[in-house]
Amino acid sequence: MPDTPPRLIAGSAALPAGFWHPHASEEARKIAEDGMILRVQVGSGVHGTAVSGQDDRDEMGLCLEPPQFVTGLARVPNGVRGQGPSVRFEQYERHTAWDRPGGVANRSGAGDVDVIIYSARKWARLALAGNPTVLLVLFVPDEEVVFRREEGAELMANAHRFVSRLAATRFLGYLRAQQSAMTGQAGAHTNRPELAAVHGYDTKYAMHALRLGLQGIEFLTTGRITLPVPEPHRGYLRAVRRGDMPLAEVLEAIGRAEIRLGQLRETSAIPDQPDRNWVDDWLHRSHLNYWARCR
Repeated sequence: MPDTPPRLIAGSAALPAGFWHPHASEEARKIAEDGMILRVQVGSGVHGTAVSGQDDRDEMGLCLEPPQFVTGLARVPNGVRGQGPSVRFEQYERHTAWDRPGGVANRSGAGDVDVIIYSARKWARLALAGNPTVLLVLFVPDEEVVFRREEGAELMANAHRFVSRLAATRFLGYLRAQQSAMTGQAGAHTNRPELAAVHGYDTKYAMHALRLGLQGIEFLTTGRITLPVPEPHRGYLRAVRRGDMPLAEVLEAIGRAEIRLGQLRETSAIPDQPDRNWVDDWLHRSHLNYWARCR
């Protein structure tokens, strides 16, 4: 646990307006805003691997749901048009790139914001399984926290409850997916053909593959993820992102990280399983407190 409890941060809970994506109805946005307990920057910005003028801003957060969505069968419309069947509320997802002609097919770029606010229950399921992306939320430094209520502060103070060797398999899976995409292997694709054309491989996927390996090794060794990525790894990752490193060298570095992750999956001293009892209790107490505030 941290030496001092994380402080509350009364930043903005406002989210971009709804869209016709299934998880972007106005009703879902209101649930996410009203119940928000944590919102942080994730992605290249928080890792310290962003390249000036090229990156969007990625944010992730958690919210608590109204009682009818937890103890009942309430659902939200399928996007603002509501043309498809209603959906369970699990997240509010919004990319500002969707506002340009082309809609949800657009790729986010410089100046765009991608935000996803998970229900606390869905986020907890993913985090307990060792999902590398959602685990990041627990380790973001204060300067990258946009909004944090008491429940979010308690969650971050108990990051160790989510630490387990289950994460090894997830880190390996994510690393391998990024590696396949970086070289365009069968069954994978790159959505940045311009990088592959210049460098012979997708340098952003390559950077993320190696980053996942390095962060997975740290997590399985220490139970923490340091953000931004410490030097000298950060500088090397940025060099990979810029295309300064030859493909053979990058593949060798990723291969070493993959081997080490495989070893730690069997030998790491961190717990075999996360503390599910604590997480269940936190979810229960947090929802009851939220519902009491809303009366």
